[in-house]
Amino acid sequence: MSETNYYSTTSPTFTKSKMPFSWPSIPNPIPRRVRRRLRSKFRSNASPASSIASIETSFNPKDTLRALRSHRWSVYDGQYLILIIIAIFSLSISQAPGPLMKTGAATLLMLALLMPVTRQFFLPVLPIFTWLVFFFNARFIPAEYRPHIWVKVLPALENIFYGANISNILSAHQYVVLDVLAWLPYGILHFGGPFVWAALMFLFGPPGTVPVFARTFGYLNIVGVAIQLIFPCSPPWYENLYGLAPANYSMEGSPAGLARIDLLFGFDMYTTNFTASPLVFGAFPSLHSGNAVLEALFMSHCFPKLRPFVIAYAMWMWWATMYLSHHYAVDLVAGGFLAAIAFYISKTNFLPRMQPGKMFRWDYDYVERGDAPTGIYEYGLAVLEQDFRHDSSDEWTMGSSSSFSSGSRSPTDENGSAWEGDTLASQASDSELSEVIHTSDFYPNSTSNTGIICIPGRFDHLYIYHFLTAFGTIQFEDLDTGVPYSIY
Repeated sequence: MSETNYYSTTSPTFTKSKMPFSWPSIPNPIPRRVRRRLRSKFRSNASPASSIASIETSFNPKDTLRALRSHRWSVYDGQYLILIIIAIFSLSISQAPGPLMKTGAATLLMLALLMPVTRQFFLPVLPIFTWLVFFFNARFIPAEYRPHIWVKVLPALENIFYGANISNILSAHQYVVLDVLAWLPYGILHFGGPFVWAALMFLFGPPGTVPVFARTFGYLNIVGVAIQLIFPCSPPWYENLYGLAPANYSMEGSPAGLARIDLLFGFDMYTTNFTASPLVFGAFPSLHSGNAVLEALFMSHCFPKLRPFVIAYAMWMWWATMYLSHHYAVDLVAGGFLAAIAFYISKTNFLPRMQPGKMFRWDYDYVERGDAPTGIYEYGLAVLEQDFRHDSSDEWTMGSSSSFSSGSRSPTDENGSAWEGDTLASQASDSELSEVIHTSDFYPNSTSNTGIICIPGRFDHLYIYHFLTAFGTIQFEDLDTGVPYSIY
């Protein structure tokens, strides 16, 4: 049958409209067979019922307003109020750009937050934007409102803790090879590294890792800049140029060892920018150190096998900052300490946990945030540790596709019939009910068939059970509250 006879003149056609011209196609270097295998692998590992790894593609602001109305507000939402206060303060003292540019930038940011497709990227990086505005406008704070500049504190602490000025020792012998080795982490990886780490965590980490990393990164730098404004200290290059003479806020900054990089390559990359630095006396704490340590901690969490590499990267950054005469060793320790505190807070409360056997973000069908609860299996009974503590929380989470128990969702009997209903009995399979400890093992003379069991999924603690086989009843009693539960 011909195509003209098969379709009526009024029937809609679904052919794509063609442009009167064609763009030259860019050849894909990856073979089609390899791309097909990768897509097949991603789809086979992804759970059909999970959408946590998906990316928003909607441009409709109504979706954002609907999500905002259904949002359950908590004390953590107060962070946005703090960011607004810092941003308003920074923009109010800023002398450039003009009001029109500030209003335009704020309007574009609000539009980006209003559309779901852009909100998923701009909302987590709000602390980073706030830090950048806060940092670059710090120069406009009047000098009469600023505290005294401490010139002798850091060299004294350096001698007290380490017995010598480590920065001067490392920078005493200068070679072109060492200049390049110090320039790579301090002048290149410090700015481009976070994007590389974020891309790796996005592809291979649990969904939600990158937003936590972005927020932690931003808040770490906000706190660091605030400390630098409250406690301004001179860096090592100031001691090399002016000794321990008193400093004032009219002094310009210095590129220190990075000036040799400009001379080596023949153009100005750092001299002008560091001379006009908005925060000349921001040596303590070192945010180069803080950012490197924070990145190392996050990468160690997501990729334990890369821990030696990222630790070496942090140590490389520490050496470069002292070799280029930008920080004392005490500055690096303070920056690393701030990063450790920030990471601990994020890991304990917000950071998604890694799950064994999951390689890509699309392999996750659920996410558990914060540290795994400890102590839920110990109630003064030491024998429970060996039986319960070796099981990971992934295998005890209700609805987990990676659970080793095939009956964790719907236990079946010998005839293959499923137990219907979302009851207490439906949460424990035969294989899980067998993992019990009978009190008859401890009390041989006891006549009651009593033991202790942990019901996974719905409950987070232990229950004592009694089998009444004559009546076909299983009774549970909460060890914490003593509340009884029965299954008939």
